[in-house]
Amino acid sequence: MLKVERWSPGEQTLLSTTFQFSSAATDGETIMNEVSLLESLGQVSASETGQIFRNFLRGHVREMISEVMAAEVTELCGPKHDPTSSDVYRAGSSSGRVLYEGEREEVVRPRVRQKFSNGSSHEVELSTYRVAKDPQQLQAQIVQAIVSGVTSRGIEELKPNSPGVKKSNVSRLWKDAGNKLIEQMRGKDLSSITWCALMLDGIHLSKDQTAVVALGIDSGGRKHVLDFALGSSENLEVSRELMTRIVNRGFTCDHRLYVVLDGSDALRGAVVEFFSDAVIQRCLVHKERNIKGKLSKRHWGELSRLFTRLRRVQGIEAAEEIFGELKTFLEPINAEAYRSLHEAGDDLLALHRLNVPNTLHRSLLSTNAIENSFLNTRRRLGRVTRFRAETDQASRWLSYALLEAEKGFRRITGHTSLPLLVAALGRPEVPPA
Repeated sequence: MLKVERWSPGEQTLLSTTFQFSSAATDGETIMNEVSLLESLGQVSASETGQIFRNFLRGHVREMISEVMAAEVTELCGPKHDPTSSDVYRAGSSSGRVLYEGEREEVVRPRVRQKFSNGSSHEVELSTYRVAKDPQQLQAQIVQAIVSGVTSRGIEELKPNSPGVKKSNVSRLWKDAGNKLIEQMRGKDLSSITWCALMLDGIHLSKDQTAVVALGIDSGGRKHVLDFALGSSENLEVSRELMTRIVNRGFTCDHRLYVVLDGSDALRGAVVEFFSDAVIQRCLVHKERNIKGKLSKRHWGELSRLFTRLRRVQGIEAAEEIFGELKTFLEPINAEAYRSLHEAGDDLLALHRLNVPNTLHRSLLSTNAIENSFLNTRRRLGRVTRFRAETDQASRWLSYALLEAEKGFRRITGHTSLPLLVAALGRPEVPPA
């Protein structure tokens, strides 16, 4: 029993409210009888104040659960003084355990049995008791602790009074949760969405593992993480595996597909296998970065100025003029840089050639949309010290990180101009033979 007293300002009298609850002593907690809560809080330290409140709340949770279970028994069997004539009857009580904030709480649970015509009987599980001991909330807390950097062994130290927190159990729980994340990502039906563009890029997880990630943009400008494939590098086989999976799940479009790549020949080859008439744009950010790496720092400013102009101008004529200025600038100062620019070829001006509004340039001239998701992915994967290539560990962590990044996605800049892009991507009509 817990007695709470408070002053009534109007009557200047001390009012009291009494709460009755039982507190199990198995965990060493002190049973509080006829204790003024406010008085106790005024006489103890701040840390003890928190414990008193927690004990108080736990007691009421146990009391509430007991009352709800008793109500369910009454509904099944009728009142004690007037039981129903059904084949369900009360069968005493026994000790039980429920979960509150992920920790065990001892309760006394009523038992109910059902009698059959042959004289046998079996116990009826109370739905309220089943819900009260459901470990789903605890499991969610454990998974959140793991992705926040707590080790499997550290979970047991963090929640010593919780069931199922042994290292082996935690590892098994994370494996199951990770497999569900993989299924969630790869189980999406892509055929129900009208697709407009595709971006492919790779992220290095370790010296032995690289993931190629596909990000799709629908006709409304919304970004979607489609899938990923793991391999030792961005090679053709890994890229082909990724493209095969997303196409089999329904990724297609009625017009030419607009694709942004970082310049990998393997990625380009895989795309062309499935979308032979795709319009492929080389990422301007990657190309500028590659050329910068070949130049002296004193030339970086002029190079950035020219690439900034290239990203801003609209139409192929203006773009070709700036592209010519880039070649004129690079040819006399660095042969390798000039060759790198020339190597990109027509792919560097693919979007300009479509003559769409330059409001789309910020989003569709580079793979920044997918690179930004990689930033969040690396923050989360940075807690993993080693990926085991012989397990699906990388797939589980990458699925989690990409799905978390997807939650923060917004529509691309200039999405209102996407209908003009779709129109420009229309396949030219073939004249009848």
